[in-house]
Amino acid sequence: MKKFYSSLYRYDTMQPDRGGMQMAYRYGDRFQLGLFPPSIEDYVAPSDPVRAYDAFVEALDFSALGIEIDPNQVGNSEYDPKAMLKLFVYGYSYGIKTSRKLEREIHHNLSFIWLMGGLKPDHKTIAEFRRKNKRALKNVLRQCARMCLKLDLIAGNVLFVDGTKIRANASRGETHDQAYYEQHLSEIDSRIEQLVEECEKIDETEEGQKSWVEMDHELIQKKELKERIQEALKTLKEAGRKELNFTDPDCALMHSVQGSHASYNVQSVVDDKHGLIVHAEAVSETSDVNQFAQQIDQANEVLKKSCEVACADAGYADTEELQKIDAKGVKVVVPSQRQALHEEEGPFSKSHFRYDKAQDCYWCPEGNRLRYDWTDKESGKRFYQITDGEICRRCVHYGQCTSAKKGRRITRMALEEVKEKLEAQYEEPESQEIYKRRKARVELPFGHMKRNLKTDGFMMRGRSGVNAETSLLATCFNLARMITILGVSGLIGKLMGIQSPMVG
Repeated sequence: MKKFYSSLYRYDTMQPDRGGMQMAYRYGDRFQLGLFPPSIEDYVAPSDPVRAYDAFVEALDFSALGIEIDPNQVGNSEYDPKAMLKLFVYGYSYGIKTSRKLEREIHHNLSFIWLMGGLKPDHKTIAEFRRKNKRALKNVLRQCARMCLKLDLIAGNVLFVDGTKIRANASRGETHDQAYYEQHLSEIDSRIEQLVEECEKIDETEEGQKSWVEMDHELIQKKELKERIQEALKTLKEAGRKELNFTDPDCALMHSVQGSHASYNVQSVVDDKHGLIVHAEAVSETSDVNQFAQQIDQANEVLKKSCEVACADAGYADTEELQKIDAKGVKVVVPSQRQALHEEEGPFSKSHFRYDKAQDCYWCPEGNRLRYDWTDKESGKRFYQITDGEICRRCVHYGQCTSAKKGRRITRMALEEVKEKLEAQYEEPESQEIYKRRKARVELPFGHMKRNLKTDGFMMRGRSGVNAETSLLATCFNLARMITILGVSGLIGKLMGIQSPMVG
């Protein structure tokens, strides 16, 4: 080996030879004899964060996750499920997600070697564990949140909801409408018919020859593709969707500042106390408007208690949706679109018209009555009209308040009282203080996932797989926050102090 090095170097120390002169640098020596620690336990320091990740997984209830651990099972031995889960939780925490990269780490990274106890599953085994245990991985966050509640790291009183777009493992170009799939299906049917005819024309003696084998292989592929397209068309019709991605039917074409991509809308519910994630879920809906009640309900179910305040931005400002939470006695702090845009109300805006519930009418600022006129059955909107258009035309504010010959008209929403209540509730000083904390609480987890955990897209496909990854990412954020709050030794001590396993 020495002959491969330049004569300018001393072979014994791998240092540049300067005629015996003392050098100002320290140099490594690849030929120096040394010993690794006598046991794997000595590979990492007591304060190494990897020990906290190890303690966390050990505190989980695996039967509740959906993973049965039976050390006495008969048959081929499998890798310890706890070790495999530790590998994913710790790997995702450092942005290491592919099975091949994880395999490399358990061969070369001392922290991973210690965590796995020297186990070295190959990339196929690693990928298979993730594929087979999607549901269990999804339940990890649930147990993590309940663990934080038990450790007094989550209060569950004030919850914030927000969403972000994360790319799916699918190309935008694979998103098509019903007409495309029907046209493609017609072309496949024609090709299948052609292949069948050609195969039937071939003499039986030629069966097994290259041409016949190739056609038979193509025929099988076309039939499989036909089944997939038929399934895509069925999904389009049943779900009432306009477009469907052929690679990942559960994702949708979503727009963001980075452009339009096949993506998922990741919803996150964050607790106010330390900014820890209570619940996270990837949905296919492009808008947040119908997500508020569902996400709050699921977070409350995880914590087995009802929150006192639920807060979100104006993207969730759908009165019907917000009423679902308001009706349960939870204070809703969500600005309307008008409040979010800080629109100045004019002197003749609807808010300056007083609604008389007893007479079911409106009174204008000048004291004139607007009677009930009609109701839109589809939307439930009620329309109120001035009793006589001549009243408005004689008014000094005619042309400013209205220019209509029939006079001023007011539209009242079906849930107008709820809307007015929620708008007034948002303006309360206490609500304003809560809303000020919202941005810092909800944006930190998403920023951590995308930057620190290197999440520019999902690896798995389908909502079950994507939600398994979402759970892992949220759990990794929580663990990083828990270590920041308690320290490595403090968190380990708290986890070891939990007497019974967390029930998922």
